[in-house]
Amino acid sequence: MLLEKTRDFLALIKFEHTIFALPFAYLGMILAPTDGWPTWHQFLWITIAMASARTLAMGANRIIDRAIDAENPRTAGRPLPSGRIKASTAWIGTTLSAAILTVAAWRLGPLPFALLPGAAVFLVGYSFTKRVTWLSHFILGFTDGLAPMGAWTAVRGSLFTTSDLPAWILLGAVTTWIGGFDLIYACQDIDFDRRTGLHSIPARFGVAAALRLSSLCHLLTVSLLVWLGGWIGLTWPYWLGVLAAAGLLTYEHRLVQPDDLSRLNVAFFNINGYISVTLFVSVLAALFLS
Repeated sequence: MLLEKTRDFLALIKFEHTIFALPFAYLGMILAPTDGWPTWHQFLWITIAMASARTLAMGANRIIDRAIDAENPRTAGRPLPSGRIKASTAWIGTTLSAAILTVAAWRLGPLPFALLPGAAVFLVGYSFTKRVTWLSHFILGFTDGLAPMGAWTAVRGSLFTTSDLPAWILLGAVTTWIGGFDLIYACQDIDFDRRTGLHSIPARFGVAAALRLSSLCHLLTVSLLVWLGGWIGLTWPYWLGVLAAAGLLTYEHRLVQPDDLSRLNVAFFNINGYISVTLFVSVLAALFLS
């Protein structure tokens, strides 16, 4: 029974999509040390913190949006609105993830623990933003961008000095990357959002404008990655990774057109997973070679 409920909860939060943000958390972790590599203790608790933070955010999102999801034909079949999982199970899993995140932040040091309440506001509060502002795409991006910043803070123990600039660049890169592809993803709900009064850029300005803004966001993402590599002085494997990421983003935008959203899920789920893993591997290789 417990195993079945656990499996249902993991399906509810799409745990496998942690791959989007986890490699960026690891980027913050491996770029932060001034000498050597992060400790196994830091690696373990950063992984736990990242997984529990995403679980908290997704669990809260599914609970908060369950009535909206039930009305949307695209999401009505999700475990919570369809009744395959009980609200009590979602609440238990989400509350447990919050507790695990709190322990992980405490184990990572005083600064991560002190910053946790602010991060929690975004992890939970993002789910309400679509009700009030079409900037919700970028609030989601910023929330995901806290992952590499948090990992950096856990290893470096600081965040507000000149030497901490890479953490802020990573925050910007993830914000524009996630915000950009959330703009693409939101295009499929344009009619539902307009009908129910939910706020999104596609619903407010149209699909074509949203896709153009998404392209601009991803151009900014690549620019920030170039700045990051130049600031730190990363070697050639990193630049190959940035080139590959730029190519994948270009391909992503070719898959989705204003009059054809049929390949949207391929662009959203597959390509963005490739991008995050590619960038992590390229940074890891650059650091090993240097």
